[in-house]
Amino acid sequence: MERGKFLFRCLSVALVFALTLNPVFAQNRNANLRVTVVDQTGAAIPNARVTISKQEQALTASERGEANFMNLAPGKYQLQVSADGFAPRTVKDVNVRAGANSVEVKLDVANVQEEVTVGQDKREAGTDPRGNAFATVLTAEQIAQLPDDPEEFEQALRNLAGPGATFKVNGFRGGKLPPKSQIREIRFRTNAYAAENHESSFISVDILTKPGIENWHGSFNFGFRDESLNARNAFAPKRAAEQNRRFGFEIGGPLWKKHTSMFLSADGVNSYESKTILAALPENLFNDTVRTPWRTLNLNARVEHLLTPTHTARVEYQRNATRRDNNGVGNYDLPERGYTTDSAEHILRFADSGAIGKKLFNEVRFQYRQQGVGIDSLSNATTIQVLNAFNRGGAQIASSRREREIELADNLDLPFKKHSVRLGFQLEASNYNSNELRNQNGSFVFSSLDAFRAGRPTTYTRRNGAGKIEFDQNQFGWYAQDDWRALKSLTLSFGARHETQTNLNDPNNLMPRAGFAWSPFKKGNTTIRGGAGIFYDWFASDTYEQALRVNGQRQSDLIIRNPGFPDPFSGGSSVTLPASRIQIDPNLRMPYIAQMSFGVDQTLPSNIRLMSQYFYRRGIHQLRGRNINAPIGGVRPDPASGNITQIESSANSFNHTWFVNLNWMKMGKFMLGASYVLSKTTDETDGALSLPADNFNLRGERGPSLMDTRHRFNILSTVRLTKSLSLSAIFNASSARPYNITTGFDDNGDTIVNDRPPGVSRNSARGAGQWDLSSRLSYGFSFGKKPESQTAGGARVRVIRGDSDSGSMLGMIGSMPGADDKRFRAEFFLQATNVLNHANLTGFSGVQTSPFFGQAIAALPGRRIEMGMRFSF
Repeated sequence: MERGKFLFRCLSVALVFALTLNPVFAQNRNANLRVTVVDQTGAAIPNARVTISKQEQALTASERGEANFMNLAPGKYQLQVSADGFAPRTVKDVNVRAGANSVEVKLDVANVQEEVTVGQDKREAGTDPRGNAFATVLTAEQIAQLPDDPEEFEQALRNLAGPGATFKVNGFRGGKLPPKSQIREIRFRTNAYAAENHESSFISVDILTKPGIENWHGSFNFGFRDESLNARNAFAPKRAAEQNRRFGFEIGGPLWKKHTSMFLSADGVNSYESKTILAALPENLFNDTVRTPWRTLNLNARVEHLLTPTHTARVEYQRNATRRDNNGVGNYDLPERGYTTDSAEHILRFADSGAIGKKLFNEVRFQYRQQGVGIDSLSNATTIQVLNAFNRGGAQIASSRREREIELADNLDLPFKKHSVRLGFQLEASNYNSNELRNQNGSFVFSSLDAFRAGRPTTYTRRNGAGKIEFDQNQFGWYAQDDWRALKSLTLSFGARHETQTNLNDPNNLMPRAGFAWSPFKKGNTTIRGGAGIFYDWFASDTYEQALRVNGQRQSDLIIRNPGFPDPFSGGSSVTLPASRIQIDPNLRMPYIAQMSFGVDQTLPSNIRLMSQYFYRRGIHQLRGRNINAPIGGVRPDPASGNITQIESSANSFNHTWFVNLNWMKMGKFMLGASYVLSKTTDETDGALSLPADNFNLRGERGPSLMDTRHRFNILSTVRLTKSLSLSAIFNASSARPYNITTGFDDNGDTIVNDRPPGVSRNSARGAGQWDLSSRLSYGFSFGKKPESQTAGGARVRVIRGDSDSGSMLGMIGSMPGADDKRFRAEFFLQATNVLNHANLTGFSGVQTSPFFGQAIAALPGRRIEMGMRFSF
């Protein structure tokens, strides 16, 4: 604990240093000009191209739509501003005085088919690792056509991104995704080998929220659905009662014009759904539905402040609370198996980004996260599990858990002629305090219904001991990256990252990475990319926690083979093992992924973009569980111990992935995005605590991963039918996932019922493919005239001169004709998931003794229809 306190003090000092360093170095007496490029709604336009006259200097705007021209001579300048999908604009006679100056330029959506490109050469743009060429972008208009329900919205993004995608909101991981009305754009990035990335995912999803605007604005929305328009689940005996009521409210605007803006929002859901139960009881087949209520309330407050003309700071607070009842019920689990979870999460974030001196650009992020989770069972009765037939008795969980995490990250950009260097670090410090009791009254496992009728359990297990535990875990990574423009058409990227963490004695984790981007033709429509790199993964805190808790001293597992029933100690042939435990291999290594890829990006006529990439990934030192005290010839190596589940880094994984992505967009009319993924994933374990069928033949565990979906196909389309009417559709299809086949018996006597038939490999069976079509129809209209102060009527310039010595700003507001001059907007929508009510089967049984062997016992929800509205002001 003293080490934890010391680390917290170091973090505080480092944060204060970072906050004070940035503004101090940003101050200078030269003439500086900050250009902010926004659209008609006031949302920033990232990666806009801004060219200034006299010096003919061209810059690409940041993700906040800002381009900062430093060390200018006082005088009059001309700006040329352009961005993909917007009409270019020239702003003349920009009067730049000594000191700080600020200009805001508004761009209209392009109304011609061919867009004008100003500034960056197309081959340079296509090979810029930090530009749009490495990303697929969803704009605010396209985001508006995605589902309104928060969970369905997040699921739609995950379907579009593919498996394993990582999500960041304004650079931060974790927390809830913001409401879609707050999102400026979503970027699906494929720059996998940047040294700043910890994760090895094919796709990273960067979500950028809208910055503060000039005037106060807000909205409220609600949505409603119930069973009256829903379809019956394929495994429900009748259409079950369901209801979903959700709401959202947000308001934002300037607290101090041109300096400080604030944003507040709240959203919540009050819902109950129905889970299907299909179980084979000794006397009959049980098929019913059970109501699963849940409610959530999310609060968010965000303040943005202009610290200096080149620095913007953002402070954000989130509170996310959720309660879910009747968890654990459904499929084979009868209603008494339910339990309730209550969680409350608090997140405090701070970010600052801007120039340091004349050339450097720095970004610092700080996050504090605290979460409390409580779990309570409906019943603590002894559990009876008849393999893939039915499960009854209590869930036997009593848990309270508190997590506190601090993250501090910094990225520094240093331009050197043809080199763009980025340096940075990421520090995470966590504290975990939990008290967990599971299976305190024991569980019986029966191999089949016949064994249950005869009263012959295979095993009886019970966990004994106290469950309270507290520990710290700290993680640190630092990196250096150089993007070298060797030629106008060729960029070479080299980088390295190093990571280390406590609770694992393996500090030598260096990750070299390299990549290239080449545009071989003068038109710049073709870009060839490739790269390779190493990615280490953290030793998960929950795995470490289990090893600490069930170590044979705090807690241990009592296991009886062939026990009596209902008294486990009454069996005449029963064998009671000594206490069982979990431990960590003293030679445990940090797992890592070696990855390489090659791809082509082609721009076609009519604003069509086609991208194709191949990835190969090999996982080394992957974590698995192994019972090192399993019997050999009926004799255990350590007779004084029961099962010893050792966490080892001895598994491997292999993945081949090829994906094709097509995007076709006409701004203001329609957008079509389609992707196909062909993938094969082989591994040797299902998780760090998953045990093999044969603990002494680990090679025999190699087989398809449980996530091995060979084919995936996604289409997202939006079309504006009229000025007020829009229609969108999302189609997802995937091939069958694998599942494991087991005999249902403990054939090798290790007390784990996961033995497979002779000649059958792990995860060798396949379920059924799935497909789904969702759609959203919206009708919106605007009314009421804005106040004169908010109306953008014609191109005009307003100049405010301040004292250059005091750092006051020169403001210029430019607006284009045709901006929306309405004060209010109302939108009504109707959205449906699984429109065609296709039965997507899940829960295939692989236990040979089960009456459901080889069959599905559940399905994803059928058609659901929701209606709602949004009112903006």
